[in-house]
Amino acid sequence: MSEYVLELKDITKRFPGVVALNKVQFQLKKGEIHALMGENGAGKSTLIKVITGVHKPDEGHIFVNGEEVFFQNTNDSAEKKISAIYQHSTTYMYLSVTENIFMGHELKNRFGLLDWPKMHGMAKDLLQGLGSNIDPRTLMRNLSVAEQQVVEISKAVSANAEIVIMDEPTAALSKRECEELYRITEQLKNEGKSIIFISHRLEDMYRLADSVTVFRDATYIGTWDLKDLTNEALVQAMVGREIRDLYPKQEVPIGDTALEIRNLTRTGYFRNVSFEVHRGEIFGLTGLVGAGRSEVCQALCGFTPYDSGEVFLNGKPVHFTHPAQSMKQKLGYLPEDRQIQALLLSWEIYRNASLASLEKYKVPQGIDIRREKEDAQRLFDQLLVKAKGIAEKVSALSGGNQQKVVLAKLLNMDLDVLILDEPTKGVDVGAKAQIYEIMTELAKQGYAIILISSEMPEVLAMSDRIGVMHEGHYMKTLSRDEATQEKLLAYAMNSEEMLKGGDGHE
Repeated sequence: MSEYVLELKDITKRFPGVVALNKVQFQLKKGEIHALMGENGAGKSTLIKVITGVHKPDEGHIFVNGEEVFFQNTNDSAEKKISAIYQHSTTYMYLSVTENIFMGHELKNRFGLLDWPKMHGMAKDLLQGLGSNIDPRTLMRNLSVAEQQVVEISKAVSANAEIVIMDEPTAALSKRECEELYRITEQLKNEGKSIIFISHRLEDMYRLADSVTVFRDATYIGTWDLKDLTNEALVQAMVGREIRDLYPKQEVPIGDTALEIRNLTRTGYFRNVSFEVHRGEIFGLTGLVGAGRSEVCQALCGFTPYDSGEVFLNGKPVHFTHPAQSMKQKLGYLPEDRQIQALLLSWEIYRNASLASLEKYKVPQGIDIRREKEDAQRLFDQLLVKAKGIAEKVSALSGGNQQKVVLAKLLNMDLDVLILDEPTKGVDVGAKAQIYEIMTELAKQGYAIILISSEMPEVLAMSDRIGVMHEGHYMKTLSRDEATQEKLLAYAMNSEEMLKGGDGHE
């Protein structure tokens, strides 16, 4: 009997023009949480699709409990008790929780009809076994992202999965929801399940993993027991170089006020929010999920209406009812969900880069494509986008490179103020460092930048000043020198005990 429940040897997978996996290996032990780490495009997702039968390897061998297997499809991997939970939900949103859990292995009564009472009862037991009180009759579309993931885990348990793959499961979760997912993952481990955990968040790995395997550029770099691996060695293994300073913040002369909002209010979302941002400044805006940070910035840019308050750009009052108006006034917004809100995935890189600035490419015959491509190539080179070229479809890019295309779209416009909403979400450590370098360079050029982020180390390291919100209220502005993670969390939670009696309100 093999010591590994899953073993892959010399796996190679090629696609037209690219080698996605190059003779990689991977071993998973019973009852182990094994982190799979690497930059976007390293080959992690391709490996998962090989393990689950979505892709057939061109070379190499797969063993389950010591027996070589040949998966033709996902049904074959499911028969070997392998199940995957993906970052983007694969559930059927207009079906119930029970229907999703038992999809493909429905239970029938002695008359050959679907046994709904039994399935509802078993679904409820499965959910409660994971510590959840979700009603199994609820439609999936009425659940939060975290609850949808609990349902997907329940589905894996219902199919008696022994190997559970979790692909970026914490990417869209709040800190509290992450802790709940950690608890469930550790519970599965204690029940003897073997778990492959893929994440860009180092805190996920340190919180859960027993061992870690690193891929880089479609190749296997190494496997370590977590206790034997330093943070510096891990980052160097992932990116192929030492990142001496992940946060390259530089001191930049702070100029005049570029954006100011006064007492901005939208009933039910935020109330009496006031702050200003200066040229050359990176202004961090943080708070817990639901604090209203994104909602404030979307309102001032014209994505959503606000009930009262004032917005000033370069000292002049403005009121935008559509984001096209704010962009014309040199105010740009990078949304949190790049795939849905910022990109046309089926379009080429160069067409996405010019999407918000087509006016400048207009000629009597239509669009000056030559100039459009020249500008896209310049931005492509400047932002170090990893792709075959500007004609590649955005859907083929990794998450970090898709984010760079969104930045290219903003930089292709003539802007003064940039609002970056979770710009490093779902981005690997190497791409994060590059995005931080871009932000620093833009600040040096005189841009005023609002950085919305839930990652407090990021906010603390990259911001000149930090604004903290709590449940729609603007709590406090902290200077770079006085801000600490404890203070930010105290204001974000509005904790009187943590604030030692101070109310924190401006």
